Amino acid sequence: MNDVITNILICGIGGQGVMTAAEILAQAAMAQGFDCKKSEIAGMAQRGGVVTSHVRFGRKVWSPVITPGTADLLVAFEVAEGSRWADHLRPGGTAMVNTIRLAPPIVSSGLYKYPADPVAQMRAAGVPVIEVDAGTIARDLGNLRLVNTIMLGAIADHLPFPATELEEQIVGRFRERKPAMVEVNQRAFEAGRQASQRGNADVTARAVNC
Repeated sequence: MNDVITNILICGIGGQGVMTAAEILAQAAMAQGFDCKKSEIAGMAQRGGVVTSHVRFGRKVWSPVITPGTADLLVAFEVAEGSRWADHLRPGGTAMVNTIRLAPPIVSSGLYKYPADPVAQMRAAGVPVIEVDAGTIARDLGNLRLVNTIMLGAIADHLPFPATELEEQIVGRFRERKPAMVEVNQRAFEAGRQASQRGNADVTARAVNC
């Protein structure tokens, strides 16, 4: 294990499972022997407000907070939130973005203008964006609550430990509490991985054509 610290910022809207996803990711990292720190901001999460979680892991981690400009991976459960937090990515970092649009209360209150095309906005700023239509995948699987499993599957091949470790953390939860949900969560995880692989190919093609 080297001294590199992996910084992952997860953002979204209350009720999407952002904090659960962060907890699962942290548990997977610790199972691999990493020191891990996690912090969360969940003001108004119960009302559909903005939710963010910082997950940092490595040989030794002292602070749970990701400094702007140092995140290796931005995981956005909602597309405009991805755009809003994109400045936390380091140069060369990647944004994994669920393409669903869910305007939080800060939009309806007039404090924040919802961008016309959040993904285009990120790409114009030089951010590599992998798009994942997690909402459609979840609907096809018959359960909209699968979005966080799908998004975890999407980042599985971008982590410094095997994707199977992250999958086992997810499946293990359901194996104990809701065995009937194990198989569909396995399918959701794999669907997220496949969507990410397709999106990554698109990012590579864009880079070649630039």
